Amino acid sequence: MKKYYLAFSVVILGACLCLANQKPMTGTIISESSVDCGTKKQGKKQSADLLCQQYTVRTTTTEYQIRQPKPGDKTIIPANTPVEFTIDKDKMKFKANGKKYEFLIVGTSAVPALSH
Repeated sequence: MKKYYLAFSVVILGACLCLANQKPMTGTIISESSVDCGTKKQGKKQSADLLCQQYTVRTTTTEYQIRQPKPGDKTIIPANTPVEFTIDKDKMKFKANGKKYEFLIVGTSAVPALSH
């Protein structure tokens, strides 16, 4: 029975270390756009559309479409900004221009192969 618990503990510890040791990937923000991400009530019968920033981040093999989780931050990250990021479930975390960001991944696609 002790061997079972020891083996189980080793497997759990190994899995935790693998997740914690996730290597950052590199990419470049290639485009930015404003997209509708909800509405805000302004009065009894009026509402205003809320806009969120959506970016495309390209790596050597994949393009990620990422969006602000809520429309609060109005900072715009310029195109051609290099980023080093990690992915945790459906979120991309990265640093750009000295500031940390966390965006929702809303889409992915393969980068088309170059034909000669």
